[in-house]
Amino acid sequence: MNVFYEESGTFKVGAILADNTTSLQIEASHGKRSKIKASSVLLRFDTPPLLEFMEQVQQMASEFDPDFLWECCPSGAEFFSDTLAADYFGHSPKPVEAAAVLTLLHRSPMHFYKKGKGSYKAAPPEALKAALASQERKRLQAELQARYVEHLCAFKLPEEFKPSLSDLLYNPDKGSVEWKAVDAACARTKLSFLKVLENCGAIPSSHDFHFNQFLHENFPDGTGFGDLDSTIDTNNTHDLPVANVSAFSIDDASTTEIDDAFSVTPLKFGSFRVGIHIAAPALGITADSALDQVAVERLSTVYLPGNKITMLPEFIVNHYTLKEERLCPALSLYLDIADDFTVTASESRIEKINIVANLRHDTLEKDFNETTLRENKLDYPFAKELQTLWNFACKLEEVRGKANDTNNDRVDYSFDIQDDRVTISERRRGSPIDKLVSELMIYVNTEWGRQLADANIAGIYRSQGNGKVKMSTSPSPHQGLGVSQYAWSSSPMRRYVDLLNQRQLIAMLRNETPSHTKESDNLLIPMRDFDVAYSTYNDFQRSMERYWCLRWLLQENISTIGAQVIKENLVRFERIPYIMRVLSLPETPPGAYVELEISQIDLLERNLNARFLHKQES
Repeated sequence: MNVFYEESGTFKVGAILADNTTSLQIEASHGKRSKIKASSVLLRFDTPPLLEFMEQVQQMASEFDPDFLWECCPSGAEFFSDTLAADYFGHSPKPVEAAAVLTLLHRSPMHFYKKGKGSYKAAPPEALKAALASQERKRLQAELQARYVEHLCAFKLPEEFKPSLSDLLYNPDKGSVEWKAVDAACARTKLSFLKVLENCGAIPSSHDFHFNQFLHENFPDGTGFGDLDSTIDTNNTHDLPVANVSAFSIDDASTTEIDDAFSVTPLKFGSFRVGIHIAAPALGITADSALDQVAVERLSTVYLPGNKITMLPEFIVNHYTLKEERLCPALSLYLDIADDFTVTASESRIEKINIVANLRHDTLEKDFNETTLRENKLDYPFAKELQTLWNFACKLEEVRGKANDTNNDRVDYSFDIQDDRVTISERRRGSPIDKLVSELMIYVNTEWGRQLADANIAGIYRSQGNGKVKMSTSPSPHQGLGVSQYAWSSSPMRRYVDLLNQRQLIAMLRNETPSHTKESDNLLIPMRDFDVAYSTYNDFQRSMERYWCLRWLLQENISTIGAQVIKENLVRFERIPYIMRVLSLPETPPGAYVELEISQIDLLERNLNARFLHKQES
């Protein structure tokens, strides 16, 4: 005696070895023995043999038309499979016939709902119609996906991909047929998602891919400023007093948001007055205005080699930038300096400044450097002023206790992109230009932070303790800089924190009620959000600098390069700011120099392969 039974949703057959009423010992056709419950048995039969039985059942079931059987079923009522089989065949069904009908019912869940052992119910007409339509859609989708996969594996982009290519690249729907097709193509070609699309021509520019991905995540509405009113309110600037000084700025060649400038005025007995002049957009951007909302949404200018996304619209930048040969509104800090370069008095003013020159790093550094300072050369524009400011900056650095700071020996890099070619230049962080500007900026941010605190006016402070940097509304020491408090105020066109602090400083100098209090949302929310945005923007800048380093290696056809070991297998390349781990690097002490072989530069993944060649001679 044999049985036809159900196990884990599958129909099986076996020969009975022992019948224990509630359970049976059976043997499958391939010889495996098992124990099954008697309740799982659907029917018993003697002939045909097990293998022939299942073959005949499958063959007969495949010949049935589920639509016809569905029409033969009682509408809305449950029925048993053997009853349906008897109606269909017109006689008491044979074991093969009964099993075939049962198999058909089981494999047609859209037509027949299972209600119990051998018991089914015909699906309602509307439900069946919907299920069949869904099945047809899936079939067509499977055919479409198969066609897409064939195209993608041949590295041809299907035409249907083009309208939604941006979503596929930057915000893929993993339930879409397009994503599933690319995923299947990845499995067949052994390539990554992006590599498949790149090979199909969907990513013509690796640079644009990275840039657009950043925009998609951080500027989903685009980088424009919409229909923002470009009218400049000059009521707060037209009657400002004009300072009796001539100021100059120091920036790199690409800077348009010129926030700071300097002046030097001789006084009696060898003393002099230093003016630190900061652009004053807060005079025209009031709290909670439309312009302010734009700035607080962006929180900072985004920088990357060859491009930037400004925090403020161009018309505001053009109006408030400290451009040469014009009078510019500014918030100024004047410092009276004795002949030993100590500060004897200070004063803050809101005024207009005559900007006589915008000095640029690339031209200024040829004249103003360690050599010209050592030789006391003064045959270039603003030489005396720059030398005075340099000596003052050295004094400020000494007062902060940072004169021997090892950070002064670090190298910074500048990226210049012209006609898709990149030039990467090194500049030591402690160079005269760098030290002059940074020391004066540290001083003005420290001093104005102190003034806000002394006036009990809310501001946003940046502090550092135990290696951790944080922002708060309370003045605290910044150990890294060696100052008692530090409030960013020197870049109000590039950072929202500086704009907010400048607004508070202007209220203080005018004896007006400040726009922000320590408890106000329009101070606390930007402070909370700024660090996240600033970190995101900086990470993007570093990632794009990494990208252009790879472009430079390809551009210059570099196959080997020197590198300095930082620790273990982590190295820093020479000539470019590129850091990576070299797995093949043998045990080498930090600071040692090695030679590496470069290969497989991938601009999409922003990485490369580097193999250790040998140690460089000391």
